[in-house]
Amino acid sequence: MTELQRPQLVLPENRKKVLLHSCCAPCSGEVMEAITASGIDYAIYFYNPNIHPDREYEIRKNENIRFAEKHNIPFIDADYDRDNWFERVKGLENEPERGERCTVCFDMRFERTALYAYENGYDTISSSLGISRWKDMNQINGSGERAAARYPGLIYWTYNWRKGGGSARMIEISKREEFYQQEYCGCVYSLRDTNRYRRSQGRERIKIGVKYYGKEDSGEA
Repeated sequence: MTELQRPQLVLPENRKKVLLHSCCAPCSGEVMEAITASGIDYAIYFYNPNIHPDREYEIRKNENIRFAEKHNIPFIDADYDRDNWFERVKGLENEPERGERCTVCFDMRFERTALYAYENGYDTISSSLGISRWKDMNQINGSGERAAARYPGLIYWTYNWRKGGGSARMIEISKREEFYQQEYCGCVYSLRDTNRYRRSQGRERIKIGVKYYGKEDSGEA
């Protein structure tokens, strides 16, 4: 599907302004371009205290800033309060991907997104997290809706960013922009589990900051 065939987006309930929680540039690239092409007023909110280690966090954030600046989209850089994140997920260290730890992680990130939206005149929040096929869309939407329900007049936009060729364009944009290609979800536990799997397959451990889309044969984010 070409960019000209991208669906025209319309906010639900005559909403006017979106605060888009972004997890990384590869996942948000297509979402941002789709929202921009539809003429919707929005800003990026980067709050991801789960990302580990510091170097990985800075690379992901700076790639997102680079793309937002290219499109003249406001970028809100929230706190990196990882100590709070570790406290929230305490006892869930061995949960599998898409398990309870991920729900708690999404809840924490969307709660802060919803608070900022409510305090700064946004009537809608959404997230780029769901465009990745590695994520559970229902899990993400549930966290988003719970967070928005805390504040009067605020909703979570449950648009399926994968549909209409969105997932394919995500990869195309990532290659075009040569985004940094992260090889694990982001937290220390996903890094641990991914490296365990790689070792079981006779593969090297993940190397932070070396792999970029478009510079070699790459898979999905």
